[in-house]
Amino acid sequence: MAKYNEAEQVSNNINLIGFGTEINGDITCNGDLRIDGTLVGNIQAKGKVVVGETGRIKGEVACKNSDISGTIDGKVIVGELLALKSTARINGDIVTSKLAIEPGSRFTGYCDMAGEPTKVESKPFASTDKETKA
Repeated sequence: MAKYNEAEQVSNNINLIGFGTEINGDITCNGDLRIDGTLVGNIQAKGKVVVGETGRIKGEVACKNSDISGTIDGKVIVGELLALKSTARINGDIVTSKLAIEPGSRFTGYCDMAGEPTKVESKPFASTDKETKA
């Protein structure tokens, strides 16, 4: 029988923010998350984040996998696969290992596929202050 470390397990729970719901604040979850409403805040998920066509996020998203059909204004950090559907709109930087983009989707920002985003995912959210280098 294999032993599992509870801290490393991803829950099978699916969390849903429905159309017409608006949340102001950060979300941390061990499972999957689907957003069809509006979130003003950051997401830290160990599972998959799905943003439906009516979904809007203003904040940073960090997760294992993601399918985007809605709008995100902020940085997106995905450990494995980020899929941008034809209705996806991202205004912010992307850090991911794999990227799938359907025709019609749009993003404005930088895309970094050279690093190891799985290590970035476990860090706390970055400060919103811009850092300057001398």
